[in-house]
Amino acid sequence: MIEQIIGALLFVILAPVVGGLVAGIDRKVTAHMQGRVGPPILQPFYDIFKLFEKESVVVRPEINFYIFCYLVFLVITGAIFFAGEDILLVIFALTLAHVFIVIAAFASSSPYSHVGAERELLMMMAVEPMLILAAAGMYMATGSFFVADIIAFQSMGGDLLVSSIPLLFLGVVYILTIKLRKSPFDISTSHHAHQELVKGLTTEFAGPTLGMYEIAHLYETVFLLGFVWLFFAGAPILGIVVVAVVYFLEIVIDNTNTRAKWQFALRSAWLVALILGAVNLALLVLGIIQPGTLGVL
Repeated sequence: MIEQIIGALLFVILAPVVGGLVAGIDRKVTAHMQGRVGPPILQPFYDIFKLFEKESVVVRPEINFYIFCYLVFLVITGAIFFAGEDILLVIFALTLAHVFIVIAAFASSSPYSHVGAERELLMMMAVEPMLILAAAGMYMATGSFFVADIIAFQSMGGDLLVSSIPLLFLGVVYILTIKLRKSPFDISTSHHAHQELVKGLTTEFAGPTLGMYEIAHLYETVFLLGFVWLFFAGAPILGIVVVAVVYFLEIVIDNTNTRAKWQFALRSAWLVALILGAVNLALLVLGIIQPGTLGVL
């Protein structure tokens, strides 16, 4: 119980710091790829501090409440995950958080926000099947939905989770581009505004309201990287290296692709879930992949 509380508290305290540093490095690497010097690595922190110094101006007061709920449920999502609890509960809390950001966007009167909210709903529909299939694969490989049990399985003699569900890992990496709001799937909002200035569902957010949204994004980034790391939890250092490589790949994809249509994002995500996710689960059911051994494929 104490370890669970410590894990949750460390996420709540450190995630904004780690997420901010990741965002700063992201901007720096992106700038170099574009032939620019780029902002300092601490720029995300400066931006958030400036947002909270501005006057709070929103179209409707209830938007602040919805954004606050968005932030709270993303914190809860990561806290449950890093406390080692049920991964299905983690996915439920993550979905609920995004429901609140959609409600906040619909509460404004901007047509850009409404379009962004509709696209955010479509992106939620795109990633949910892959997340659920990944959770099912983790259960079939380790016999538990609990994150702590999945880590313990790999640390106490079991093979790395990725050796049992390699196709599901690739599927998670694919939808990671959608969850991190990178091109070509930066559809509901232009996170880095390198393509356009109208920012979809965040168009009407400003000042402290936008600050809460940015902090929530830092929490979500750390949670998603932790989700990727879980596939390599039996070798923690290797897991960190893989997470770094995967994130660098996301930056490269972000800077080499223009925005895709929502139809492509939805269809491709479902196709990936159907091919990689369903096939990997079928291989486990048929015994072609033996959970807990290196005898794969």
